[in-house]
This record gives sequence, structure tokens and C-alpha cells, in this order.
Amino acid sequence: MDREKARERIARLRAEIRHHDFLYYVRDAPEISDAAYDKLYRELVSLEEQFPDLVEPDSPTQRVAGQPLTSFPTVEHAAPMLSLDSDASEASLRRFDERLRKALPDVEVEYVLEPKLDGASVELVYEDGVLARASTRGDGRRGEGITENVRTIQAVPLRLRTEAPHPVPPFLSLRGEAIMHASVFDKLNERLIAEGKEPFANPRNVAAGALRQLDPQQTASKPLDLFAYDVLSAGESAQIPGIETQWEVLQALKEWGLRVSSLVRKVKTLEEILEYHQDLEARRDDLGFEIDGIVIKLNDLAARDRVGWTSRHPRWAFAFKFPPRKEITRILSIVPSVGRSGVVTPVALMLPVELGGVTVSRATLHNREEVARKDVREGDRVRIQRAGDVIPQVVERIVEPEREAEREKEPRWQMPATCPSCGTPLIERGPFTICPNGFECPAQLVGRIVHLASRDALDIEGLGDETAKLFVNEGLVRQLPDVFDLRAEQLVHLEGFAEKSSKKLEEALRKASKVELPRLLHGLGIPEVGVAVARDLSRHFGTFERIRTADAAALQEVAGVGPRMAEAITTFFRDEKNAPILDELLKRLDVQEQSAAPPASVLPLSGKKFVFTGGLAQMSRRDAQNLVESLGAKATGSVSKSTDYVVVGEDAGSKADDARTLGVTTLDEEGFLDLLRSLGAAV
Repeated sequence: MDREKARERIARLRAEIRHHDFLYYVRDAPEISDAAYDKLYRELVSLEEQFPDLVEPDSPTQRVAGQPLTSFPTVEHAAPMLSLDSDASEASLRRFDERLRKALPDVEVEYVLEPKLDGASVELVYEDGVLARASTRGDGRRGEGITENVRTIQAVPLRLRTEAPHPVPPFLSLRGEAIMHASVFDKLNERLIAEGKEPFANPRNVAAGALRQLDPQQTASKPLDLFAYDVLSAGESAQIPGIETQWEVLQALKEWGLRVSSLVRKVKTLEEILEYHQDLEARRDDLGFEIDGIVIKLNDLAARDRVGWTSRHPRWAFAFKFPPRKEITRILSIVPSVGRSGVVTPVALMLPVELGGVTVSRATLHNREEVARKDVREGDRVRIQRAGDVIPQVVERIVEPEREAEREKEPRWQMPATCPSCGTPLIERGPFTICPNGFECPAQLVGRIVHLASRDALDIEGLGDETAKLFVNEGLVRQLPDVFDLRAEQLVHLEGFAEKSSKKLEEALRKASKVELPRLLHGLGIPEVGVAVARDLSRHFGTFERIRTADAAALQEVAGVGPRMAEAITTFFRDEKNAPILDELLKRLDVQEQSAAPPASVLPLSGKKFVFTGGLAQMSRRDAQNLVESLGAKATGSVSKSTDYVVVGEDAGSKADDARTLGVTTLDEEGFLDLLRSLGAAV
């Protein structure tokens, strides 16, 4: 084939391939088989290899090209890429709708609803219809230039289609979301596990990481998709001539060859928004990609300009998030874990998965009876959730019909007969399995060290789980009091320590040895004694010795201490193994004891309930809570009709609105301080 015929054939092949890309990625209606498409593509590659001078940057063959970069250039966005105001509360959605309708009394409000894709936001800039550059969102004003990486995404056209009803502007800046489909993500993780490598936590992290690979070949090895959903700039104007609504924007993006979600809807009422939100939440596991809510946008572009923007987000859009979800993952193994109280808990080690914004790879199975009831075994696919939105737990096993026959041949998980940490025979107390070895058990000792060093106890910076394990394993700490005998010269040779960090920890231990009585009580890990009970015991008895020697009847004189709690406290202090350890610990500590407080009933804020929301300038929220509790009040986390005061600081959340709805008294910081001063409190 001569050069001129090759030029004509190459042009026809490029046009035909772009047409089929449009049908496949945008219309979801391919006309030819994959084999036929591959044949066209291979012919184009062959001709371009024969005539390299005919290769053009926007050719379908040029998606992976160039040498790896040494760094990413900084790119100024054509227009700010703002974040969205978001909440999972229906009340917040209603306030958004009310504000918008109030601001636009002469406009028939109409919304466009879109799925809130959970990926990586990017800017695409087209000049004369050709992809000129792409960048990450960055700080919203500037991002990293990732043009070569974005070119590897098949759903991103290198040249826009010109046969659309609306002409493509000479300059066009678009916003889209790069995602990884669940099926691709699962296959990628399966391959990593087979290779003995750490699997990825979630598709969003993979997408963001793939876009920031210095080598485009690495990006191409993690296939991404991209949905376009907004026009940032059309040159001198933010709007495209002839396009007046968001709905028309989305239709134009599709006609130009960009992929737009098929889940978009137009609605006019709040009820329709709630129905759409409920429908997508019910379907989210079947979509094949991650979404974490819906996005509501005012459809009328001119009305958007009237409503305007804040410095952080547009006033005409709102992200209505889904509540934290249950996730599905697979159990790799089940191991017994010994806690600081001696309870041995079955723990599922799993493929990492994101749950409520946190990546988890461990979940509790509670106790041996729970494992048997749920019939959970290693290798099972399971659904997990966060209990109280804190501790991950296995909810149920997901039946896999193709695996059931083989699974029945596998042994059920059994709790070991002896403690996996110290070898002591385990005992059973109801559904729970206990190691009775107390402070002598290394695992329990590690747990007690970590708890003693925690923020609400002695608050020893640098003494966490890994460090505590290191000290116990190295034999530096054989009993809890040994922690306060550690010196920098003993630590400097340990893994992870240097001269500076060794001295820093020694100094932190020295400062922590002067401790307030409530913090020490909480730090000892006495069963049933949390922060509030430790504080109440300290106020009532005043000294450690009086608490230590109090009988059950005396303990029950403290508000909130019942028979069960009193028994747990007296049992702890009268345990023969605990007594010498407590004696040694007290020799190393300077306990700041206090005079016994008057009964709560005579304190100035007795019976009052406070809720704090937002940040305070003159003290931390924790200090403010402690202050009102020292005056007899109770600080709670949620607003109800029984709440007496809601203290509203900067960037307050929905609790302030809840207080106004319920008619609860609200105080700003100065009003709160005035109240305290009127009661004679030192502030």
C-alpha cells in the first residue's frame, strides 16, 4: 500500500474505531464483536508502524506512550474544583431544599440527580476538540498533571465527536470521576494474593494511585473507567452557548463522546429525591462500582449563578450521603486474641475492605458460641459491619453454592484448650473463654500497658501497642510497674528507637508518673470502671486507699454504681495476684489525690445535661465536659428533650439545629463561660 492510500485507510480506521468506542463506552450498545474490533485496531497499529510519520497524538493507538516521568507538573485548573456540602441526614437535605427555594422564589426549582461516584476526581481539558491535558483535583485550585495516565483510560476520548447538535467549544474544561469497577478490583486483588502481596483496600484507592503512577504503563495495568459530569469552563464563559440546564450539559457530554452515568434523573420534589436515594442505596451492591450517596444539583444554570458559591462549595448542589454500610469480604483465617481482661476472642483476619471510611482487615467474632451459631469458617465470604460504628464485627456468612460441598469437608473452628500467649489452661464462663493468668499473661500485660498509657488514663505519648509488645517480648517489662523503670539507655538499641525517641519516651514516663487519681483508676483497667465511674469514685472517696479498701455497700453509695459493678471492683482489689503489683505501682507514681467532694445533689449543676458541638476557643471540648461534670452536670453526645443546654462552638454540626427544633437552650462560648462564672467556677 502506498503512502496516500495508507493515509486514507488510517483516517477511516480511526473514525471507525472512535465510532465503536462511542457505542461501547457511552451508549453501552456495541455493534460489533470484540474480535472484529480487535481486527480493526490491529490493522491500524500495523499501518502506523509502516508509516510512523502518519501517527497523530489523538490516534486510538496512542493511549500508552512516552517514557516514565520523574515527577508530575503542577497544573492550574481552568476553574475551581470545589467540594460539595454533604450529609447523611434527611434534615440537612430538607434545609438545603428550603434554602434554595427561598433564594429563588420566582423559579420553578428542578433538580438533576446523579450517583455520587466514589473514585478520583479529575479535570479534562480539550482544545479544538483534542485532549490537551488532564489533572488531579489537588487542592481544588491546582492539581498534578496526569495527562499521559488519563490517555490510557479507554472511556476518555482523545478527540471529541463533532457531529453533535451542540458544537464543541474551542476550549472546554470538564470534570469527571475516574473509577475502578468491582470486577476488575476483585481480579486485581486475587492476583496480588496469589503472588503473596498485600491486597488493595478499596477501588477508590487503586484509582487514585493508578492515576499518580509516573509510568503510564503502570496506570494501564490497572484498567480504569471515567464518567464525566460537569463543565468547569468553556473558555471566556463558564457556560456553553445554547445550553441552559445541567440536563443539557449531560446530554452534550454524551454526544461529544464522553461517558455519562445512565442513572441520572430529573426531579422536582423532595419526595422524588428521597425515593431516588432509597432506590440507589438498595441497588448499590449490584451496580458494579462504588457509590457513597447521591448528588443533587439545581438544573437551571442561570439560577445557579444567582445562588452562587461559598469559598468551599456551591450553594446549588448537595451530596446526600448513604449511611455507613455493611461490606462484604473474605475470611483468610480465624485466630484467638487475648485481651487485657483475659477474655479470649475469636478474631477474623480478612481481605482489607473499607467500612465507614476506615480500612479494616480484622473483625470480632465475639465468642466461641457465636462462631458456632453463625457457622463461620476460614475461607468464607462474610458480611461485616461496625458495631456502634466502632468495632468491626462479622454479621453473617454469605452462602456460596459452588463452594458448599467442599466447605462441608473442612473442620469447624475450635477455641484452643490453652492460652495462645502464656499456655495456661483456659476456662469457660458462659459463652466466654478466659485466661485466668491475669498480669502474668504476656498478652494481658501488653493490653494493660496500652490501656494505662491511653489518652484518658496516663496519656503517655509513644507507648502504643507495638511498643508495648516490644518491651514485653524483650523482657524489659515483666510486670506493669516495670514500665516506669525504663530508661533511655535501655531503649536506644531496640528496633524503632534512636537516641532522641528513647529520651522522649523516658521523659513522657517521668511526666506521667505524676497522675490524677481518676486517670489512674481508669488506667488500671478495673472491670466496669470507665472514665466517668473513675471520676465519680475519686470525687466520692478522695483517695486511692479509701477506694481500694471500700466494701460493696460503700461503693454503692456512689451514684451509678450498682451491685454488679461494686462486686467487680472489690474482686479486682482483693485479688491476691493484683495486690503486690498495685503496691509496686504506687511506689513509682505520685498520685494526685483529692478531698472527697460533696454529694452530687448539692453541686450547682446537679441534674443538668449538656451537649457540646463545634470547637471552643478558650478550652477543649473535653475540658469543658469535665468542667460541667465537676459541677454536677452530665455531658452527653446527643440532643434530646431532656437536654438542658447545647453549647455551640465554631463549625457546629447538626446538633445545634436539633436543639433549636426541640426548643433546647443554646449557648455560644461566651454565654457558656458567663454561666460558669455565675456559679463561681474558675474559667
